[in-house]
This record gives sequence, C-alpha cells and structure tokens, in this order.
Amino acid sequence: MSGSPSTVAVRPARAADAAKIVEFNLGLARETEERALPPDVLGRGVDKALADPARGSYFVAEVGGEVAACLLITTEWSDWRDGWFWWIQSVYVAPEHRGVGVYTALHEHVRARARAAVDVVGLRLYVEKQNLRAQRTYRKLGMEETYYLLFEEMFPEAGGAEP
Repeated sequence: MSGSPSTVAVRPARAADAAKIVEFNLGLARETEERALPPDVLGRGVDKALADPARGSYFVAEVGGEVAACLLITTEWSDWRDGWFWWIQSVYVAPEHRGVGVYTALHEHVRARARAAVDVVGLRLYVEKQNLRAQRTYRKLGMEETYYLLFEEMFPEAGGAEP
C-alpha cells in the first residue's frame, strides 16, 4: 500500500488504538533491538499513556482509514532553556507504509504542535546506532546528532528488567 503526505491523516491516539500501538511497539523492539517485549507489560504501559497525558501523548498516522504509524511524545523540562523538550519515542511505521512520506507527515504534525506551544524549545529523540535509515530520515527532517551519549541504569525489581 502506498501513501503520500497529502493522503495521511494524523491525529492523537485514542484508547481504541491501544492494540495497534502495542502491535507496533512489539514490532519496533523486534526489528531494532531483536527483543521480545512482554505484551502484557507493554499493554499496561500503552494504556497508562493513553489514559494520562502527563505520562505521554501518542499520535497515529492513518492511510485510507487504517492506522499506519505511531509515535509517543514525552516531555523533559530544561532549566537551561526555561522550556520543555518534546521527546519523540516509540516511532513505528508499518512496513507496507514505509518510504512514502507517512513518517514525514507524522513528524511535521508533531513539529507544528510543538512550535505552536509557547513553552516548547525543541524536539529530541534517540535512535539505535545501527538504524542508519532512520538516522537519514531524521536528518532530512532537520534534526541533528548531538554530542550527548545516552546512559541508563535499569531497576529489575521495579519492572525494569531486560526482556
């Protein structure tokens, strides 16, 4: 199936989109990190984000009425800039919709919303080091690699165990 930015409809995700978002996130983990996420844990996380905008905001892109892509926005306060960064996370475009502008439409929608908010100072995301296709897409959309590395410490006792 193909689509172009003119045939893509972007909207905030609804509770009815949860199963598709879970499916997409399972695919994302499998494709980018060769991980099998526990669907029940992921499902609870998606449901919580859909129910509570303070946790995050999902957006979906539809092509022909079918959900073809999603992403999650979370926020980070920057004291240095006295404003919010919107973090783009959980980006997934169904394979049959890749390379035809679906993600571009989704990204442009989010960018426009961020620019319209007076206290949002920028967009950020992280991407797998080996995901060169995604990196090219993000650069094409005006994003730049930063000089920061990402570090983390997982807390298995709190549910942060590696799947």
